[in-house]
Amino acid sequence: MANRQSGGYGLRPVNTLGNTPATSGQSKYWILSNYNTAIYNGEPVKWLRAGTSGTDGVLTNGCASTTNVVLGVFNGCFYNAATTKKPTWSNYYPASTVPANSENIVAFVNDNPFQEYQIAKTAAVGATPTDNDIIAQYGQLADTSASAESTGGRSSVTLGTPADSGLGWTILRSAEDPDNSDFGAAYANVIVMQNLKYNTLVVGIA
Repeated sequence: MANRQSGGYGLRPVNTLGNTPATSGQSKYWILSNYNTAIYNGEPVKWLRAGTSGTDGVLTNGCASTTNVVLGVFNGCFYNAATTKKPTWSNYYPASTVPANSENIVAFVNDNPFQEYQIAKTAAVGATPTDNDIIAQYGQLADTSASAESTGGRSSVTLGTPADSGLGWTILRSAEDPDNSDFGAAYANVIVMQNLKYNTLVVGIA
């Protein structure tokens, strides 16, 4: 039976490793004024620590590469709008935003490395998942038409083909969603977390 959903919805926080309280806590970071790539709610972001003078310590989109070291998952931003001069909240970062005084944009990121997320898989992995094809494997993020989500600001990012190593997300288990649990079809839901062997908040390089 095909899954009920027909597309991705990004990374959705659901729990934390070890079933500790899931506060969905988030921290403030910066996006450089006029950064030219949109960042949608539910997309991974990376932290630019080593780069051109004046750009260190800002966020960039983490969807473009399957091997990015991610900081966390984007959850909206705040800036003074150039047109209205008023404080403005946005569920996503619109590409090339320049605030009223050309200051940087305040970004909010779910940056708990033990946070678990629900995400849809891009393709089928087999009717009956096994340790070899889904559980405890590493997944890559495939950015699928994220630009189409500018109205609500929600990402359509999905999880790509599992691999044995070197990718940024560990697949923990099936999401046990009755409507979207057919692993013989696209867009079944799984639970993932950052691959802590690969990702680290300390390294965080572009």
